[in-house]
Amino acid sequence: MATAKNSRLGRGLDGLLTRTEESDPQAPVLREVELDAIRPNPKQPRHNFDEDELEELAESVRAFGVLQPVVVRPLGGGRYELIMGERRLRASERAGLRTIPAIVRPTEDDTLLRDALLENLHRSDLNPIEEAMAYEQLLEEFGCTKEELSARIHRSRPQISNTVRLLNLPTKVQMKVAAGVLSAGHAKVLLGLDSAEAQEALADRIIAEGLSVRSTEELVLLGKQEKRTTGGPRTPRSPSERERELAGALSDHFDTRVKVNIGRNKGRITIEFATGEDLERIMAIIDGKTIN
Repeated sequence: MATAKNSRLGRGLDGLLTRTEESDPQAPVLREVELDAIRPNPKQPRHNFDEDELEELAESVRAFGVLQPVVVRPLGGGRYELIMGERRLRASERAGLRTIPAIVRPTEDDTLLRDALLENLHRSDLNPIEEAMAYEQLLEEFGCTKEELSARIHRSRPQISNTVRLLNLPTKVQMKVAAGVLSAGHAKVLLGLDSAEAQEALADRIIAEGLSVRSTEELVLLGKQEKRTTGGPRTPRSPSERERELAGALSDHFDTRVKVNIGRNKGRITIEFATGEDLERIMAIIDGKTIN
């Protein structure tokens, strides 16, 4: 299909669309596609869209049209599935358009979701929970290693691990983080509490009292110290430099909190896990299997 190139689409798109369907059936093709023929990506990690921003984009679409095409894949029967550009699709619907410029790109399901997730991680303002869900999908459904993901999205491996751990929080706390009333920094501190009830209670207190992350850390630490001393008079000692070094190395290796206690005659290593799946992951590492 021959298509007229729109200079507003940018130089990068010109190179992308130099091939045609006739020369290469698998090549991307630019088309006007009916909005009703496009279904959203069912595994799109982003769920929250700012209403004011969508309305502003819709106004721009009404005035200037869609300046950057969406990317879709064919499903057959004249139907398509969105790969990239859900904000543009929603704004076009609001603007009352019937069609939208779209790059039609044949792709396998795995490639589809991987592209969509990486696109959102690079270009969208995902909230911390949506970001954690995207990381988890890439790691679990596509077999990405954390090293590969770190290189692709330019985030450190510990940062990725800490973000994914937010999904261990109870749903009520996750909803507060997704809504923006609780920061990711606060949420990561809450992971240090032992129970969902304690996490929910402190989350409510953070919001009600406007507690800083530092104040929250102090409350969590104080609560742990009180719990330890309630059962007896002995106060736990601080870990030695060597214990801290070993605990840090093991924590990085297993992607979870590890405690090391070196006694005079014997020692103890404590490896924490969140769920049964998390335990299986740690056991796979211990058994020398592939580490994702």
